[in-house]
Amino acid sequence: MKKTGTIHHLHADEFEDLVPRALADVELRGALARATDTIRNRRGIALEGIDLQTLRAEAKATKDRALAHLDEHLIRFEREATARGAIVHWASDAAAARNIVLEIAARNRIELAVKSKSMVTEEIGLNEALVDAGVIPVETDLGEWIVQLAEEPPSHILVPAIHKRRHEIRALFARTLGRPMPEDAEGLTEIARNELRDRFAHAEMGISGVNFLVAETGSFLLIENEGNIRLTTSLPRIHVAIAGIEKVVPTLAELGPLVRLITRSGTGQPISCYQTLVSGPGASLDDDGPDEVHIVLVDNGRSELLAEEVTAQTLRCIRCSACLNVCPVYRQIGGHAYGSVYPGPIGAILTPQMAGMHAASQLPGASSLCGACREVCPVDIDIPGVLLHLRNQGAEPSNSDDSPDETTRHHIRAKQRAFTFWQRAMLSPMLYRWFGRLARFGSGIARRHPDIGRRFGPLSGWLQGRSAPRSAGRSFAEGATARRLRNGRPRP
Repeated sequence: MKKTGTIHHLHADEFEDLVPRALADVELRGALARATDTIRNRRGIALEGIDLQTLRAEAKATKDRALAHLDEHLIRFEREATARGAIVHWASDAAAARNIVLEIAARNRIELAVKSKSMVTEEIGLNEALVDAGVIPVETDLGEWIVQLAEEPPSHILVPAIHKRRHEIRALFARTLGRPMPEDAEGLTEIARNELRDRFAHAEMGISGVNFLVAETGSFLLIENEGNIRLTTSLPRIHVAIAGIEKVVPTLAELGPLVRLITRSGTGQPISCYQTLVSGPGASLDDDGPDEVHIVLVDNGRSELLAEEVTAQTLRCIRCSACLNVCPVYRQIGGHAYGSVYPGPIGAILTPQMAGMHAASQLPGASSLCGACREVCPVDIDIPGVLLHLRNQGAEPSNSDDSPDETTRHHIRAKQRAFTFWQRAMLSPMLYRWFGRLARFGSGIARRHPDIGRRFGPLSGWLQGRSAPRSAGRSFAEGATARRLRNGRPRP
């Protein structure tokens, strides 16, 4: 089936070309390892003393209940939000969502909009659309502002500039702001704070994403650490919140386990610094908040995931990014190599389902299937299971527009032949011994002549970013036989 969703600036079909560039960047790999290790360690400390499995079960059950009756909860949300003075808009796809925001901006003659970090606005390509319409969008999350200045997409769901080192940020600030910059992180942060403060004072529109929509109250929850979201929702006279339809939860009480898990899983904190629950515009001049609140509910292919249980679980995702921090693939190549707004394990399953296998057929293969992502997921998404499901879909011949291209099918057939040979070798002692000797011989050549290994043979692509492992001089069985003979014992 052809997917109806679109993801802005999608280059997932270039995955095989983007990966070698990332692997060749030693500084990038070091920065990713240090940052993800830090977040993982903090997560472990934050989870101490809590009943993680019970919280996960509660969070999973809440999301499943919401998805099972998604239409009912969304209608209830619209009714309650409207009763509190908000204006709810429905967007079937990315273009519809962009047009809604552009119409609001045009009607109110908006020239400057401040934005908080939002993956769905990246997904629909909102910033570029605003610029084309004469509206200046300014990202106010520090990491998002850095990548906006660099004219790059985020490299991580929660830490957009995780791939940037401090000296790169200093050079970027000096180039774009046109003056010398301090070398310390505190000084650079102070520069950013001062630059953004003026934007908050003059912006007529604030734009945010949404962490959770609450059907019971028509409210939306925003979780942050920098305080920029609270300014974005309170200072401008118009606020536009953009949310995927899967963000809804039935009741306010059910937010508890989800909020406790998202902060611990995402940043390793027991609780975030700021939690803002917005329930419509200010009712009087004495109330905080904007004069108008607009909420844009975006489908963009999400509803199609509900058709199958194995794909519907993808919509449980609360964008904590814990799966990225433990993924051995992401930790080596970073987010940009995925060619999608959504990187890492969650991106490898979300992007092909939303945009179609024809546009992202390589991403389901971007995993070792080690299962680390499943172990840390706070809402218990079986990411390896979905990856296998998508790989099977890609292997099936199809005449639909969503089928993989001939090159992808060729790779799939080659892998199938390789695994068939592997199966036969594992079942035959003679083939197993012959295969082991051949592998040891090939490993020796690859180590002595690395250029040959990288240019020829079935492992040439694998060796582009790695050194060939040192193989043993003989197999375990041969070594055991030799030890028996040395000890005067006959061969069994």
